[in-house]
Amino acid sequence: MTATKSNVERVAMASAPVGVLDITVLAGGPSAEREVSLDSGAAVAAALARLNHRVTVCDIGPDDLTPLDRRADFVFIALHGEFGEDGTVQSLLEERGLRFSGCGSAASRLAMDKVAAKRRFAVCGVPTPPFEVVDRDGLGELERRVSLPVVVKPISSGSSVDTTIARSAEAYRSAAESVVGKYGSALVERFVAGRELTVGILGDAALPVCEIRTKRDFYDYQAKYIDNDTDYLFDFDLSDSVLDEARRVSLLAHRSLGCSVFSRVDLMWEAATNELFVLEVNTIPGFTSHSLVPKAASRVGVSFDELCRRVIELSWAEPR
Repeated sequence: MTATKSNVERVAMASAPVGVLDITVLAGGPSAEREVSLDSGAAVAAALARLNHRVTVCDIGPDDLTPLDRRADFVFIALHGEFGEDGTVQSLLEERGLRFSGCGSAASRLAMDKVAAKRRFAVCGVPTPPFEVVDRDGLGELERRVSLPVVVKPISSGSSVDTTIARSAEAYRSAAESVVGKYGSALVERFVAGRELTVGILGDAALPVCEIRTKRDFYDYQAKYIDNDTDYLFDFDLSDSVLDEARRVSLLAHRSLGCSVFSRVDLMWEAATNELFVLEVNTIPGFTSHSLVPKAASRVGVSFDELCRRVIELSWAEPR
């Protein structure tokens, strides 16, 4: 399936063009997604160079903020996970009055906190799986009443790091103790049996829906970045009404968190009930030519280089 004509036209719209810029690309960082971030940064830098911008790629972390001292016209954030996607870098850039790509600090912080995001979803009418939060004191009490299977995950992390589908009491106990021990608390969410979907957002339009098929239990870190047999499909057998609803709720989720410029929304379609459930919004999704948002953009005629250009133009127009 492809986006509707009106949706394609909305994706085609962009802000007024900007000239040749001196751009800092931030990549690497301290999170568990460091290697993915380095790949995203390299791909973005190459695209920006092809667009004739002057580009410098900088690794950055909480102990080394010197890349922010560069005299640059624009900062393209290609950081994933902690520090780069949770509002920290965005706050630093806002304080310095620097233009940068993607969401501002408030939206970034909210989207990274899965519990706060799900609570906002509930207020805004975005369907999301029921959940509870468990800490060290509540491990035993929740175990006695949890209805299996459940998904156990960190509250603030990306790329499905330390995420488990627990189908037995033993698996739940092990996963919950591990996540709580490492992070202090865990998100315990009802498992949705069905098909994994993702929708990229660009500007104010939802890109075509992508279905993710993996031979693993779910789309985990291994399936995302290591396996060669994960399939990403844009032509599949869900009805147009389901696909239209997936785009609608994805755009609603993006807006409900105050996101702007671009994001990627992850969903599940539950076969038994024909319902969609939003899992999370990623404010800095993978950004290589084979990443999901660029793949979806290419379906409506937006090349990787053009996508990078539009991210800059849309971000340039954002009030900070």
